[in-house]
Amino acid sequence: MAKHGKKYLAAAKQVDAHKLYEPKEAIELLKKIDYANFDATIEVAYNLNLDTKQADQQIRGAMVLPNGTGKTQRVVVFADGDQAKQAEAAGADFVGADDLVDRVSDGWLDFDVAVATPKMMAKVGRLGRILGPKGLMPNPKTGTVTMDVQKAVENIKAGQVAYRADAQGLIHAPLGKLSFETDKLLENFAAFNSMVLKARPATVKGQFVKTVNLTSTFGPGVKVSFD
Repeated sequence: MAKHGKKYLAAAKQVDAHKLYEPKEAIELLKKIDYANFDATIEVAYNLNLDTKQADQQIRGAMVLPNGTGKTQRVVVFADGDQAKQAEAAGADFVGADDLVDRVSDGWLDFDVAVATPKMMAKVGRLGRILGPKGLMPNPKTGTVTMDVQKAVENIKAGQVAYRADAQGLIHAPLGKLSFETDKLLENFAAFNSMVLKARPATVKGQFVKTVNLTSTFGPGVKVSFD
C-alpha cells in the first residue's frame, strides 16, 4: 500500500469520506486543501458499470471543454500536400509525412497528441508498438484520424480532451487548472458529465455510474453527485 506524506494526510482529514459533495462544493474544497507548489490540475474519475469486453460497451471519444484544460498540447500531424499546409496554419507543432514517421520510429516522442490523415495511417500504423503504449496512436473515434486536420488541431489546441473507459470501466479526464475560477471548472465538469451520461450503452442494466471523484494532482479524492 502506498504511503502518504503529512501534507496529504492533513488534506485528507478535511474530506468527509462518507459524504457525497455537490460539484461546486467539491471544487471549492479541493482549492482549499491543495498543497502543491505549482498550478495543479483538477481531474475527474468515473467508475462505470461496464463490461468493456463487450464491443457495444466500450466508450471512447473526445470533446472540447467549454473553458479548455489550461494545458498547452504539443500536436504532431502526419500529413502531406494541402492537409500538411492546413495543419501548419492551424498551429500544429510538427507536421510531416515519411520524415515524421521515421523520426518517431527512431524514438522521438516529444508531443502530447498525434493526428493523421486516413492516407497516412497505413504508415503510421507501423508505429503502433511505439505510439500505442503511450496512448498516442491516432484514432477516428477521438477525431485524430481525419481529412479535416485543421479542425482537429484547432480543437486540441482549444482544450479538447480524449477519454476512454479502461478494462475496469474507469474513465479519467482533466477538467482544468486549480487556478481556474470555480464557475469555469464547474462548467467543464457539467459538460463532461453530460457527455458521460449520454454515452450510456443501451445494453447496460441497472445503475450506470457507480461513483464520481474529483481530485487535484497530488490531493485526495472527493466523491461528488453526478445527476
